[in-house]
Amino acid sequence: MAGLGGSDGRGATIRIGIDTGGTFTDIVAVRIAAGGRTTRRISTKTPSTPDDPSIAFLRGIGAALELLGAGPAEVESVRHGTTVATNHLLQGAVTPIGLITTEGYESILEIARQSVPDGYGNSYFWVKPPRIVPADLVRTVGGRLDAAGQEIRPFDEASAVAAVRLLRDRGVVAIGVCLLHSYRDDKHERALAEVIRREYPDAVVSLSSRVLPEYREYERAMTTLVDAAVKPTVANYVSTIQCRLDNLDPGRRIPFSIMRSNGGVLSAAEVVEQPISTVLSGPAAGVLGAAAVAARAGFESVVTCDGGGTSTDVAVVLAGRPSVTTDAAVGAFPVRVPMVDVVTVGAGGGSIAWVSPEGTLKVGPRSAGADPGPACYGHGGIEPTVTDAALLLGRIPPRLIGGGVQLDLAAAGAAIAKVAAKLNIGAQDCAAGMLEIFAWNQANALRRITTGRGLDVRDFPLVTFGGSGSLLACRLLDLLGAPTVLVPPDPGNVSAYGLLTVDVRCDDVRTRVSRDDELDVPALATAYRELTERTREALRREGFAGGVVQRVADLRYLGQAYEVNLDCPDGPIDREWADRVVDRFHDSHRFHYGYDFRGRPDQPVEWVNLRTIGTGPVERPAIPEIPAGTGTPVVIGTRRVRFDDWVDAALFDRATLRAGDVVDGPAIVQEFGSTVPVHPGCRVTVDRYGNLLLVRA
Repeated sequence: MAGLGGSDGRGATIRIGIDTGGTFTDIVAVRIAAGGRTTRRISTKTPSTPDDPSIAFLRGIGAALELLGAGPAEVESVRHGTTVATNHLLQGAVTPIGLITTEGYESILEIARQSVPDGYGNSYFWVKPPRIVPADLVRTVGGRLDAAGQEIRPFDEASAVAAVRLLRDRGVVAIGVCLLHSYRDDKHERALAEVIRREYPDAVVSLSSRVLPEYREYERAMTTLVDAAVKPTVANYVSTIQCRLDNLDPGRRIPFSIMRSNGGVLSAAEVVEQPISTVLSGPAAGVLGAAAVAARAGFESVVTCDGGGTSTDVAVVLAGRPSVTTDAAVGAFPVRVPMVDVVTVGAGGGSIAWVSPEGTLKVGPRSAGADPGPACYGHGGIEPTVTDAALLLGRIPPRLIGGGVQLDLAAAGAAIAKVAAKLNIGAQDCAAGMLEIFAWNQANALRRITTGRGLDVRDFPLVTFGGSGSLLACRLLDLLGAPTVLVPPDPGNVSAYGLLTVDVRCDDVRTRVSRDDELDVPALATAYRELTERTREALRREGFAGGVVQRVADLRYLGQAYEVNLDCPDGPIDREWADRVVDRFHDSHRFHYGYDFRGRPDQPVEWVNLRTIGTGPVERPAIPEIPAGTGTPVVIGTRRVRFDDWVDAALFDRATLRAGDVVDGPAIVQEFGSTVPVHPGCRVTVDRYGNLLLVRA
């Protein structure tokens, strides 16, 4: 197989991307002709099945093949974006786990960090959340390495045996191992792993030297424990789907890969060994898909807004590349693996409206999800949601998903009326307030990802997608002062499409702290060479004999507690090469923080982490151009819609819009998986790729 997803020689030509969301599972499939040319693309949706996501997964594949008139034998590859690991953590359904660490460091989780979360001006009011491992399940072993990886005391096997036996007897399912300074030398962790294999062979084990070979003991321990906590769930989920895929086409294994948080994909077999890499992988696919669409339309730097049924995910794309961070968290758990920098808020089409004890209207973060869903779905939901509000005000049609979901206007009105009565206002005014709060929740998230990162949100076009992402696109245009809003074709399935555009990616890292003026350049070159060899081997396991390996470094000024992540130049590593990296650091520090210490001997630069990023490129589905229109598209009808006031809004079928067509608000642009209300005073222009470009008229 020439790379992940390559043809198996049996005429397999269909690539499928499946993104599982809280409410719907989105599917995009493309048929690829000889030479890699896309001959047909289809998209569809199916309700998610939270109790067993693999059911909706297989239904989606069946629906896609039916639309293409194809059979399982024609499936070349399947790519999947999932939030299984994320949901497992956020819902607190953590596998019973234990921690084994170095003797004397048993309180590492209790001490944690001195920082207090945003919103608590005084630490007196903040109570630390429960530890992921209770204190009685934290055990220690003798032995010690120093910060250079040199052995101070030998590994104590007797204490290791005692620790493992205690955790086994306590019924612990998974064990996280984080020994002091194992990022410099993993021999003690390997010895402990052998003890666990011998004494408790059924235990699931995660070693910090493999999960995150970086310094900062607390974050390394937490990341390792999160990996151990989700490993059984992810392994079971992946194996279930792989088994069902095998049953689709007996006699061969359909290549199956999963989206990773870092913006790449990896084969399912590899993901099972490093499940931490899939945390927040679902939102990453949407960012990559939006970036590809925006670049094709001529926008290299954008802000993305992915509105689903449960949440909204926002991110920044600079020069065609999503911002990536290694300083993130899932709920209360810090996770330091590379991931696309996404801010998530509980604002989606299923977000529930409620009245606070102070008597104010709130929307979210609680969601009706897929079951029972919004009240208007008629599946037993009785609480008012954003979707109910949009229906009551005429912003969305009475049927969704191409007519497949009939909405109940009376049920929506009844649900909203209960909240409205508590506020002493009418149901329609309450619905308008719900949508306004929803828009502000999204706008605040977009400001966090831009202004909070030293960027001006007004400099970036906004790309909205997802089922609810474009519902208030015009309102976001006003709230943010964005120059334009781009709504891609089939916005509800951009995340699933993004899965088909993503390269295979393998990351590796090594901590090597050194002042630049004391840098051992030959040792630096040796470290990068070893990292590069390991990364190329990881690419070979994914089927890429070639691939591209990028060197990356984390630098800071001496005394700082945070680093700046930098792409390093190609070429031989010598003193001149290191100086070029330092120059990039000064430039990047000024860009992000407004100052630098270039030329200041009293403010030396410090190297912290060395990284490599391996990329196995895949053929991306082409984005076709659409025919030119007359400029005046056909109006398919009108509907009473409330914006500031009730108006008659023209209705347009997006499938009939052509390049150059213009739509002035008030109007509604409808399509299979999404609706774009065009407010009075806004104008939509259709570009040659079918994107809707919204501006103030």
